[in-house]
Amino acid sequence: MKRHELERLAKHYRAGKVTLADFCAQVLQPTSEQLSDTTLDVDRARRCGFPEVVFGEGKSVETIVEIFRKQQEHGDKSLATRIDAAKGAALKEALPAGIYHEKGRTFRMPNDEPTWGNVGLVTAGTSDLPVAEEARETLRWMGIEPVFIQDVGVAGPHRFGEQVHKLSDADAVIVVAGMEGALPSVAGGHLACPVIAVPTSVGYGASFQGVAALLGMLNSCASNVTVVNIDAGFKGAYLAGLISLRVLQAKSQPES
Repeated sequence: MKRHELERLAKHYRAGKVTLADFCAQVLQPTSEQLSDTTLDVDRARRCGFPEVVFGEGKSVETIVEIFRKQQEHGDKSLATRIDAAKGAALKEALPAGIYHEKGRTFRMPNDEPTWGNVGLVTAGTSDLPVAEEARETLRWMGIEPVFIQDVGVAGPHRFGEQVHKLSDADAVIVVAGMEGALPSVAGGHLACPVIAVPTSVGYGASFQGVAALLGMLNSCASNVTVVNIDAGFKGAYLAGLISLRVLQAKSQPES
């Protein structure tokens, strides 16, 4: 049960509009629901800020559709990651209102709420776009339309410098890069906010499918750089969204 729902229920009980038995039944309602193949965490949004997200690899279309429909019943937002084109087409047929992003390999239900937050999303190269698009679709699912800057890697360092002013007020910035993974450190040296580095598996042999970028980012000398897993655009976006949510909540607090 979300906080505003609990507050409304408590007011109704205090006003005599709800019996004690009904009040207890609603407060003690299950926080998970058993579906055909999954146990859905329907309390995730209250605890963690956002609902459970579906990792699509290895899950059938039927399983994902069942999860989405149950989330919609609870008023939760729905997002699935790692959805290939065939599965995306099948999901679109079952859930026509859904949005499939082929490059980002995501499927989500539309978010009709007003946008909020201030998050930057930067890519080093065009080859990093699939991971960046996963991040962007995750942010859109959360309700954030990021400031998106692409193809500004360190091989042409002036490109980032020409656009860094767009990120000056960001609550957090996601930087997606493969090869040697240098761009997050450059960004960290220009920004006064958390920089979330997302290494990608883009590169030749000695990049070791993203391990070289990961290690370079972990060893960044920029103090505001933190790192997520290889190709984990979703994880970088989720962290940035949570940071931005906290900033928004802090700004919304009345001054004492």
